[in-house]
Amino acid sequence: MEYKGSSVYDNKEFYDHYMVRRHRNESPNKLIENPALFDLLGDIGGLSILDLGCGDASLGEELLMRNCSSYLGIDGSKNMCEKAADKLEGSLGRVQHSSLEEYEYPPNTFDRVVSQLVLHYIEEVEQVMEKVYHTLKPGGEFVFSVQHPVLTASVESMQGGKRSNWIVDNYFSSGKRIEPWIGEDVVKYHRTIEDYFLSLQRTGFEIQTLREGTPRRENFETEEEFERRKRIPLFLLFSCKKS
Repeated sequence: MEYKGSSVYDNKEFYDHYMVRRHRNESPNKLIENPALFDLLGDIGGLSILDLGCGDASLGEELLMRNCSSYLGIDGSKNMCEKAADKLEGSLGRVQHSSLEEYEYPPNTFDRVVSQLVLHYIEEVEQVMEKVYHTLKPGGEFVFSVQHPVLTASVESMQGGKRSNWIVDNYFSSGKRIEPWIGEDVVKYHRTIEDYFLSLQRTGFEIQTLREGTPRRENFETEEEFERRKRIPLFLLFSCKKS
């Protein structure tokens, strides 16, 4: 069975295993992705934020601690939304159960739209980018991460466990890839860095910068793990602005 979008997170066994992996201390999301993401987000004090594919709202908790004025998380998984609602109870944050494609993006509403590792699950990603542009206030920013295209171009070399090599193939053939992940077949959409860049340009965004999540030694307990994480980029992040 192939899982598309966020549907795999409503598989309880997969969800339970994922949550353990995602929140482990050595998670590359914590050690590599988050530092780069918060660099791009900058000071979010007093800003209204929309989080696309919010998961369990761990990012939302951190953004609220950094004094954003409001936070809305959107996720297509019922399990994730229930967990997020528990986390956000009593705060200025809220969550809404919806796919990114079906969410009704209110015009000129948010100062920042953020998305972590979600857009590579979306087939018609440019349509979502257009909706993000529509929902941002003038001068608002869209900051997002995706799985690095080197990884989405090497799913066929996955053997489980700690990978020691990555066979990149069909890099310029954008489109559907099926990745075996935590015991299930998950549908992702491979795009090159150029694909993402040009889609953002066509949508009207001014691209401010990009990052590839360069590992920082101070975030790793051991030299061995630091060196291992320097071998291949795991994340691609963009910061762009609505004119």
